[in-house]
Amino acid sequence: MSKRGSGLLRVDALKIDPLPPLSFSVAKGECLAIEGPSGSGKTRLLRAIADLDRVRGHVYLDGAERNEMSGHAWRKLVRFASAEFAWWSDTARPAFPGEGTGASDKLARLLAALALEARVMDRPLNTLARGERQRLAFARALIDDPSVLLFDQPAMGLDPQLAALIEETIRYQILAGRIVLIAGNDRNQFDRLAHARLQLARPLPQRGATAS
Repeated sequence: MSKRGSGLLRVDALKIDPLPPLSFSVAKGECLAIEGPSGSGKTRLLRAIADLDRVRGHVYLDGAERNEMSGHAWRKLVRFASAEFAWWSDTARPAFPGEGTGASDKLARLLAALALEARVMDRPLNTLARGERQRLAFARALIDDPSVLLFDQPAMGLDPQLAALIEETIRYQILAGRIVLIAGNDRNQFDRLAHARLQLARPLPQRGATAS
C-alpha cells in the first residue's frame, strides 16, 4: 500500500500458525480489509497486532516496535475492537475518559453518530439490547483517538441502518488519518471502505484429520 502520511503500521514476518509468515504495511488514512473463511486466522492476526497474543515476528508503528513499550502503552495507540466485546463494570461510563468539557462534548457527538441516547451510559449493561452494547463498545474503542483501529466484524448482527452508521463512522476515522484494519467477509463493505485487501487461505487439515 502506498504511504499517504507520516503514520505507518508495518507487520514483518508475523507468524500465526498454521499460516505462513505475514508481512504488509498500512499507511495513515488507509484501510486494509482482511478476508478469509472461518478459522483462517483473521481475529488472531488482529489480536497479535494489538499485542494481545504473543507470536513470532515484528509489528512497528512509526518505526517503534511493539516490544519497545509496555502492552498498555502499545494498546493506547493500537486498539483492537472485538466482535465479542467485554465489559468490566456494571455500566459503560467507567470505561470512558473523565468528564472534562471537551471529553463530554466529544462523547456526546460520538453517541449521536451511533444513534445512542446519552442515558445508555448509566444504565446497567445487562439491561441494554445487544446492539446498544455493541455500539457502546465501538464508541469505547474510538473515544481516546488511537492511531490504529483493528475492527473484527464491527457491524456483525446489526440491522442495515445501524450497520450503515458504523460504516460511516469508520469512514470518518479513515478520513481523519487513522490506520484502519477490518477483518470479516462483507465484500460490499470492503468495496466501500478498503484501499487494499489481505486474503487469508483456509488452513490445511492437520495430519490424520479429514477435511469436511
